[in-house]
Amino acid sequence: MKENIRTLTKEELKEKIVEYGEKPFRAGQIYDWLHVKLARSLDDMSNVSKALKASLAEDYHCDGLKIVEVQTSAIDGTKKFLFGLPDGNVIESVWMKYKSWDSVCISSQVGCKMGCKFCASTLDGCVRSLTAGEMLDEVYTIQKYTGERVSNIVVMGSGEPMDNYDNIVKFVRMISNEDGLHISQRNITVSTCGLVPQMYKLAEEKLEITLALSLHAPNDEKRKALMPIANKYSLKEVIAACKNYFEKTGRRLTFEYALVAGNNDSDKDAAELAELIKGINAHVNLIPVNPIKECNFKRSDMGAVNRFKNKLEKMRINVTIRREMGSDIDGACGQLRRKHMEESSGC
Repeated sequence: MKENIRTLTKEELKEKIVEYGEKPFRAGQIYDWLHVKLARSLDDMSNVSKALKASLAEDYHCDGLKIVEVQTSAIDGTKKFLFGLPDGNVIESVWMKYKSWDSVCISSQVGCKMGCKFCASTLDGCVRSLTAGEMLDEVYTIQKYTGERVSNIVVMGSGEPMDNYDNIVKFVRMISNEDGLHISQRNITVSTCGLVPQMYKLAEEKLEITLALSLHAPNDEKRKALMPIANKYSLKEVIAACKNYFEKTGRRLTFEYALVAGNNDSDKDAAELAELIKGINAHVNLIPVNPIKECNFKRSDMGAVNRFKNKLEKMRINVTIRREMGSDIDGACGQLRRKHMEESSGC
């Protein structure tokens, strides 16, 4: 299958253009069409010769993501996108409108193999990783559809970003490049469930992104019950990698904590969590878990959520409760994709 042309950096594109016997400056024109004007086809490139477009078409495709379905929240206007990839797979992305900015949550893989017990993304495993070009296409297609500038990106959709390390780093560099959309790296958050070696590697990349750790439990025993990755890397190892990331980058971390009723939401859990992360320049993002039909987890009620928050605050931990967006649509990771797969298979 041909490669997505958006995956090429400007330098990579320039090398290819020269191979075709064209002037290097043509690469700048094409790159501008792809990453600024957000062209959906080579035919859109009015100042590029037919011969050059024909050469590119021999080696690359310029197909954008196909919009399979869009769900729009009647509550807050949040939009959940189901995108079709050229190979027939589908992925999800979310667009959220805030008072002064637009944020998108994108996927990094088709499915996920991490096996977290409360997440629909992982129920069918991981089909494959997305290329940098496909992740860029998520942002570009949403921006074209909404007609509004995307200013914030969170890579927290389906997939484990650190399991797709090289493509994630390439995506961040390209989306923040001044020759593209030039979205500030400080407005980009990348999550991980705790792949320790990649966390250390990321700290050396000299990026200014925020690293968000999917923590979800205050000790190894409870974390292993929720997240299989905890059987490979202990909390001691994961927290050490978090501290290293701050030391190397100066970027405050985020700890994502999904509250599951009767599982990890007690006062004791809060106290244990505060002890675990004390002294780290970070904040905790509390998330009442999104129930999925395949497991019997229930979200903590708001009384329990607020008690947990207050307990952390009394122990001088920076903490927020994530604002729930799109609660009336298939908002949780993997829900819309899984529903589509079930309907397509006739299940």
